[in-house]
Amino acid sequence: MNKGRNIFSGIKNILHSSTLIIPLIAVLFLILIIFILSDTPGRTLYFFFIGPFRNLFNFGNMLNASIPYIFGALGIIIAIKAGHLNLGGEGQVYLGAFITLITALVFDTFGIIGTIVAVTVGVFSAGSISAFSGFFKAKWNTNELITTFLVSCAVIPVIDYFITGPFLDQETSLLSTKKITDNMRLSLILKPSGLSSGIFIALVFVVIVWYFLYKTKTGYEFRMAGHNEMFARYGGIDTKRNTVTALFLSGCLYGFAGSIAVVGTHYSVIKDFSSGLGWSGLTAALIAGFSPSAVIPCAVFLAWINSGARIAMQNTGFTFEVAYIVQAVIFFLSTSSFIKNSFISRRKI
Repeated sequence: MNKGRNIFSGIKNILHSSTLIIPLIAVLFLILIIFILSDTPGRTLYFFFIGPFRNLFNFGNMLNASIPYIFGALGIIIAIKAGHLNLGGEGQVYLGAFITLITALVFDTFGIIGTIVAVTVGVFSAGSISAFSGFFKAKWNTNELITTFLVSCAVIPVIDYFITGPFLDQETSLLSTKKITDNMRLSLILKPSGLSSGIFIALVFVVIVWYFLYKTKTGYEFRMAGHNEMFARYGGIDTKRNTVTALFLSGCLYGFAGSIAVVGTHYSVIKDFSSGLGWSGLTAALIAGFSPSAVIPCAVFLAWINSGARIAMQNTGFTFEVAYIVQAVIFFLSTSSFIKNSFISRRKI
């Protein structure tokens, strides 16, 4: 009896959460835009909504596109739960990818061991620049929104220089580095699409982050500090250390997005490939209400929007920028006091 009541309560909470309300409003807005802007709204709607599911190629690529959104959303959630916000995701993804690529080229004869080493180094590199902002926050109370964003803005052009200069692959027309060898790549699981086994890594990390936040002492301290830092400090929690740790872990998760992109999708670092990934991760986290358990459907939803826009553009000439418009609507809805007060129940920490 209690089990049935708990299930019913869980369903009720979902129905009253942003996980369903905000995507529903965004989709309705999307349909309205298509009818206003498209010359063939019926055809455009078909390719936008059905296109990503028409074949294994489109479906697999859509799922593959959700991987960086999952990692980005988890990175945001870790920071938010500790009372901070990491706006440097784009640069952290970029750095994680580039360092992973360089390390993979060095360890290309070690196979899967080399891949693990490359990903680890890339992830920790991304985490380190986020931890840098955490240190300044803990030491001098510097606003981490500004420092994470500015450090990201500084890192991106440096990596661009290396991609288009010393590490440029002269054998391709793309502004890209050389590709890693076949033995360093993750296996594909839904051919002919580009979906790699990286999707399983992303799913595992959803569980890890949930367990960390809700089943460990450090996760409890993060949530206490995020709810009331002064109370947490008087309760004996080292909030300064947790600030650095939280932003480090947040950067590491963004770094995973870049590393998996290298070993599982692109096999190289393409100039500006990470553009928008930081904001997409934030969008997915906003839809999920900063709950790790809701990240997967929210990330897939965003991937579906982008995939549908791309397929509609290819088949009807409809502009791809509509995907960015929908993301902007989601940002507005997610931060709207009216929406929160009217539809979204307050979540427990």
